[in-house]
Amino acid sequence: MIRTLIINPGSTSTKIALFSDDECVLNQNIEHENNEILEFHNLVEQEPFRIQKIEKYIAAQNIDLNSIDAFVGRGGLMRPIPGGTYEVDTKMLEDLRSGKFGIHASNLGATISDYFAKKFQKRAFIVDPVVVDEFEPVAYLSGFKGLERRSVFHALNQKAVAREALKRINKKYTESNVIVAHLGGGISIGAHKRGQVVDVNNGLDGEGPFAPNRTGQVSVMSVVDYMFDHQVDRETMRKLITQSGGLVSYLGTNDLREVEAKITSGDEYAKLVFDGLVYQISKEIGKQAAVLQGEVDLVILTGGLAYSRSLKKTLTQKNKWISDVMIIPGEMEMQALNLGAQRVLTGTEAVKNYQKESEALANAKRI
Repeated sequence: MIRTLIINPGSTSTKIALFSDDECVLNQNIEHENNEILEFHNLVEQEPFRIQKIEKYIAAQNIDLNSIDAFVGRGGLMRPIPGGTYEVDTKMLEDLRSGKFGIHASNLGATISDYFAKKFQKRAFIVDPVVVDEFEPVAYLSGFKGLERRSVFHALNQKAVAREALKRINKKYTESNVIVAHLGGGISIGAHKRGQVVDVNNGLDGEGPFAPNRTGQVSVMSVVDYMFDHQVDRETMRKLITQSGGLVSYLGTNDLREVEAKITSGDEYAKLVFDGLVYQISKEIGKQAAVLQGEVDLVILTGGLAYSRSLKKTLTQKNKWISDVMIIPGEMEMQALNLGAQRVLTGTEAVKNYQKESEALANAKRI
């Protein structure tokens, strides 16, 4: 029996889970009060606070951490790397703590896992971080030299649900082509070609459909004009694009259930916005079908929005011309982190080295 402790930090919470082989025996979301988080000047300062919260909870459950074989954290913003399970090492920790590749709570996943691994003399891993980059060379081109496209997406959940969906129809991930639409606060839709995500919209940077909080792709010149006309600085514009766009911009809410309630009460504008969301998601799925040259084994809808009956029904109808559509709502992040570590610990998959893989990928990019 292999036991793993999974650590998945969010902006105001830290999810932890304990697995024995593939069975989840404990799953807890440790909430952090907003005023507690605001006491810290930066993300790195939160690390001891979150560790203390985890240790307190684990002690209350009478769990002996000496029995854990590996500590597995969600991977954060660092150098682009191919998908897989990575051993946490000094270079990775240095890049995550520096914040030079971006600042996000998930950066703490590896650092907290490393703390516990060193304390109990065990191993620490991350699995399929958001910076997974498996683009084919042509996918990097943006149309402006020096402003190449980046692969930033819900890699962990996308790859996990792709494996699960294909398992249900007796197919292998590494031998199939699928389109995965992660529909959450952010939306990313990826073309998975025989186990590699060869193209995906970067919702964090403003590509693809609008989402509950995000604008999605808008005209570059309209953004330039808006910044000059309203004298908006870079950080304000970033927040407008990533926090105040999409449903929030149109309807003042990021909750699709509220939008659906408006539609039920006869709000025609809310219906138009909902139709626009479906339209843009379907358009992006169609783009990824073109990337795969129409050879698609399955379209998979996942993420929190995939719980919506009206959304999944409409998206299924609009995209069934591409292939069968399967719904796996929510996310499989905790299971995916465990399974990534299990594959390494059982010898079915080789562990990867962060510096070696990131350098090899950087050297391979010639555009």
